[in-house]
Amino acid sequence: MLRFIITRILWTIPVLIGVVAIVFTITYFMPGDPVATILGPIFTDEQYDEMARRLGLDRPFLVQLGSYIWNVFTRFDLGVSFQSGLPISMQLATRIPITLRLSLLGILLMVAVGLPLGIISALKQYSALDISLTTVSLILAAIPSFVLALVSALLFGVVLRWLPITGLETWRHWILPVFSAAGTGIAVYTRMTRATMLEVIRQDYIRTARAKGQTESVIVIKHAMKNCMIPLSTVIGVQVAGVFSGSVIVETIFAIPGMGTFLLSGIQGRDFPTVNGVVVVVAVLICGINLIVDIAYAFIDPRIRSRYMSPKSKAKTLNMITQAQKSGGEMSSRKM
Repeated sequence: MLRFIITRILWTIPVLIGVVAIVFTITYFMPGDPVATILGPIFTDEQYDEMARRLGLDRPFLVQLGSYIWNVFTRFDLGVSFQSGLPISMQLATRIPITLRLSLLGILLMVAVGLPLGIISALKQYSALDISLTTVSLILAAIPSFVLALVSALLFGVVLRWLPITGLETWRHWILPVFSAAGTGIAVYTRMTRATMLEVIRQDYIRTARAKGQTESVIVIKHAMKNCMIPLSTVIGVQVAGVFSGSVIVETIFAIPGMGTFLLSGIQGRDFPTVNGVVVVVAVLICGINLIVDIAYAFIDPRIRSRYMSPKSKAKTLNMITQAQKSGGEMSSRKM
């Protein structure tokens, strides 16, 4: 198991390096001059050269890229903001918990709503309830997160005045942002759960369990859900990136002081270190959650765990299985 975890961690390192290199390259070649933005409309060539030297922008591109990657992965230094002059890590320290909480609540809401709805839809296939849930999930999946956020804020915040649309003072302030961030994920997870459950409940071992007289709840929870968890866990890992990317728009619409609004302000002000720092942190969070999902695979499916077992552990496991089969055969022969 430890070998499996170490292997997955090592695989995330080149992914993060690639993300940092791509984002740094994009921001470097973006239109606009951060030095001119800082100095304003009037400046001299000497002032421009001095500011570029202070910011480290007078060096060649490859030197800047190599220095940035080295600082991020060896010193955990995300740089200094061009706008505020403060370390980006210090500014993100207060924003990461807000975005992380919003994203995790969105993922929990996606699973808590999408999983039971998908199971019910599969068990009631072609019924009025199944058709209604499928139709609603298709409509919800087609609505972008920013449209869902705007419509939710307009309907429940402005017209009905049931929920606040700005701030995070109470739990009621979290309802609309969390729903807006998880809306598309709920639809996708419902449809995926339905499709997976329909495939599983048609298997022979499910029919055997029904023939033995087991209740439907036991069949679904004890037998069917085990084989549904691998594809459903994969959907969670995929939707994590969507929830984090959607939080940028959701935080902007609902005026939430998270990493999304910080990233948007960095893009508008040509603050490239801020943009790079936010993307690096988001990439680390996404890789971390996907790592947790990968580790969960090993607990759900023993076949995945066995691929990373040492030869001694495999031999020990095979020996235990052989002994169990022999003891079972001896017991059956004694009964005869």
